[in-house]
Amino acid sequence: QVQLVESGGGLVQPGGSLRLSCLTSGSIFSINGMRWYRQAPGKEREWVASISGSSTNYVDSVKGRFTISRDAVKNTVYLQMNNLTPEDTAVYYCNADIKRRMIDGYSKYWGQGTQVTVSS
Repeated sequence: QVQLVESGGGLVQPGGSLRLSCLTSGSIFSINGMRWYRQAPGKEREWVASISGSSTNYVDSVKGRFTISRDAVKNTVYLQMNNLTPEDTAVYYCNADIKRRMIDGYSKYWGQGTQVTVSS
């Protein structure tokens, strides 16, 4: 069994900051890429940021404001979000490519999401 559990969401005023965490646990042999997505009400799920090794990538709308990082020892990926705007309001999900056994290929796993609301 593999679990991804996000935390750190909440209500924040415009211009504020939040740090999301996503802890992976369970029967895991190896983790490759990890990502954050978000889904705003009435919209499609959107990729936000990804990290693989030392390489990071971001959707244009969050560049310069969000930072993705990873603690490989703790199997945790973070998303530091600064200068938040109401347009960042969404449920944020983490996603990881996980190999459960050495002989397996990588499969994608999702967390359950954490709500981020930016409002005054």
